Amino acid sequence: MRCFYHRDYFFPLPESHPFPMDKFWRAEAMIRAAAPPGLRILDAEPAAWEELARVHTEDYLEKIRSARLGSAEALKLGLPAGEALLERSRLETGGTLLAAEAALTDGLAANLAGGTHHAHADRGLGYCVLNDVAVSIRSLHARRPDLRVLVLDTDAHHGDGTAALFAADARVFTYSIHVGRNYPSVKPPGSLDVPLPRWARGVDYLEQLEATLPPALEEHRPDLVFWLSGADPHEHDRFGQLRLTDADMAARDAFVLGETARRRGLPVVVLYGGGYNRDREHTARLHARTVLAAAGHA
Repeated sequence: MRCFYHRDYFFPLPESHPFPMDKFWRAEAMIRAAAPPGLRILDAEPAAWEELARVHTEDYLEKIRSARLGSAEALKLGLPAGEALLERSRLETGGTLLAAEAALTDGLAANLAGGTHHAHADRGLGYCVLNDVAVSIRSLHARRPDLRVLVLDTDAHHGDGTAALFAADARVFTYSIHVGRNYPSVKPPGSLDVPLPRWARGVDYLEQLEATLPPALEEHRPDLVFWLSGADPHEHDRFGQLRLTDADMAARDAFVLGETARRRGLPVVVLYGGGYNRDREHTARLHARTVLAAAGHA
């Protein structure tokens, strides 16, 4: 199984910043230490400007590059705009592009980052600068216009940017299971949204996932799945507002991979999504466990 990573996924932020950028290098080190047979970690490459422009407006990209966001835009993004942030986000998006091609060839692949589902065409939100999944899908469709894709989002937050970008595209099915009354406040409808109450337990989360995901896979019959796994459904996450234990998270991963890769033989791209555990190392460990679970199915 090929995984893509770059040391510059880590972007220096003040220690007090709520986004745990250190999760990227921490999780990568954990995955390397586990050294499962057949897993390779390869360098990511930045996405080309023309690939970004298939999804994002030129005005928005230039605003990020030149740090010209207005105060409200900067607050909603939550990260310091500028050339360095854009380059870091291009690398992350490039990792997802490479992972998509690898998954189509090998059946399973991962980007040790990605899943930036709050980014819209003309704005970034919630620490999401570029919508890496949307850029990857548009790039694939430029060469394979009939490719059917399912975006499987098990992050604790609704994938608003992805849902909005593909609302009119029948080739792309967007599935999101999330807390209904949580960020973002505006949730454009996806193909199938599964809102949960705040502080739902793992048993309730898993019950809804198991009831709704298989019919979605049957309905859309995708050629490729992008799985935004998310570490933020965990009970100790700062922003997720769910109560999944470590065992519940492992059960989620096993079910998703069983329904997609094992049972249906679908190519799957595994992505991180959000994760803001109060123990920063635990955030990394949850992401690493998801990738290692995927490696066990490869």
